[in-house]
Amino acid sequence: MRTGKSRRFGFITTNSLPQTFSRRVVERHLADKKALSLVFAVPDHPWVDAADGAAVRIAMTVGAAGNRLGRIATVEHQVPANDRQGRDVELTTNLGKIHSNLRIGADLTTVNSLEANGLLSSPGVKLHGSGFIVTRQEAKSFGLGKIEEVEQRIRPYLNGRDLMDKPRGVMVIDLFGLTDVEARQSCPGIYQHVFDHVKPERDHNGRRSYRKYWWIHGEPRKELRKALSGLPRYIATVETAKHRVFQFLDISILPDNKLLNIAISDASALGVLSSRIHVTWALAAGGRLGVGNDPVYVKTKCFDPFPFPISSENQSLAIGDLAEELDPHRKRIQADHPDITLTGMYNVLEKLKSGKALTDSDKDVHGRGLVSVLKDLHKPLDAAVFTAYGWDAGLNDEGILEKLVALNHERAREEANGQVRWLRLEYQAPDEAARATRRAGNHGRGRGRGRARQETPLAQKTLPAQFEAVRDVLDAAETPLRAEDVARNFSRANKNKVTEVLHTLNALSQVHMVGDARFAA
Repeated sequence: MRTGKSRRFGFITTNSLPQTFSRRVVERHLADKKALSLVFAVPDHPWVDAADGAAVRIAMTVGAAGNRLGRIATVEHQVPANDRQGRDVELTTNLGKIHSNLRIGADLTTVNSLEANGLLSSPGVKLHGSGFIVTRQEAKSFGLGKIEEVEQRIRPYLNGRDLMDKPRGVMVIDLFGLTDVEARQSCPGIYQHVFDHVKPERDHNGRRSYRKYWWIHGEPRKELRKALSGLPRYIATVETAKHRVFQFLDISILPDNKLLNIAISDASALGVLSSRIHVTWALAAGGRLGVGNDPVYVKTKCFDPFPFPISSENQSLAIGDLAEELDPHRKRIQADHPDITLTGMYNVLEKLKSGKALTDSDKDVHGRGLVSVLKDLHKPLDAAVFTAYGWDAGLNDEGILEKLVALNHERAREEANGQVRWLRLEYQAPDEAARATRRAGNHGRGRGRGRARQETPLAQKTLPAQFEAVRDVLDAAETPLRAEDVARNFSRANKNKVTEVLHTLNALSQVHMVGDARFAA
């Protein structure tokens, strides 16, 4: 092409071409001094072949020499054809510079992972042994509910279908941190089950470490466990799902490999991730998978580079309050109506937003699932997040992406100059958190003890001020206090936030834990 011997070339590839690994090849040629350009592309198109039963998704691209604009054709609608095997497909076409991710407009291929988001996100455990999964009845036979060591080694277990469809109600054996001898001595019943139901499978595994440490999950996610330590809950989303939904999971739950987990317990973070701004970003930055063409939440492209808003204390509180209402609402619906799934609720929600007619089945989900309430919760949440960014709520999707790309570049420049806007300072940068705590402690010397109830909500204080305020409450107490006892000293206090502050102070040796989750100065 560069020598002028060809005018154009075309490829039919899998629709994974725009994803991170594959698009490096395209990026190299687009950025070359003698650049090639994509002049036509269909990023995602169905391929149905009745002869061999194939039903996959493909991309089609056409390239030419020079730095040129191109046309992107996007599948707008597709239905099964009436008179033959295949699909009737309607395309819409747009003109612009086609990037290596087969998009025009905001160039998401130029964003950088941010230090501010580092160390917080990870997929869940990868078992490499179905024998680790047990029913609740099997768990009871091992001593669940009676033997303390068993309580620590059998945990609730959730995968993607459990969250978005119907939960299986299963548990998982977790012997992480134990040698095989320790496991046998402390939990002989569990050990025998794993020996009988996991070891035979592992003995034939091609990876030596999986064979050697057969009683431990294949990928136990040490870093995720470290990040979750001390938190009462964390945020999770299903890696591949029709709808991008984020929710809190209790810290007792061990997540499956197909869940992307974020070690943050703050409700305002859940609110931002659940907003239209982040969902628009995730859909554009992530990939697509399978004949269902479901969006994939790619950690390195969807979470790590995403620039969170620098919101005021009041803005964070407003976002958090809405998230604390949204998450329990969905969980209550699922508890009251086990046949209604998150996928079903969001299917109906999307129809309500688009004005499409509801089927009888949709109307049933809408009525029992309180989907209009769900819609009414998302609307003010979106507005609150737009306010936190300082952006016009009327921005279209492309406008949102352009602003997020620009903000990512700005944050990357800040970090290069040493300014990092940590999401969890006390975990991501403990030395910096300790310095902030010492500064707050020095500032507070000489003040009297026994402070009255504080009228400023804890969430509206800076992090050093939160540390100081919680420590002052413990200083004034005659006996060790639980998190809920400390929370009563603040107006509109969130027990989970107080618990997080207490565990952080404990890790920094600013307070200490006494017995059954009580804390003392």
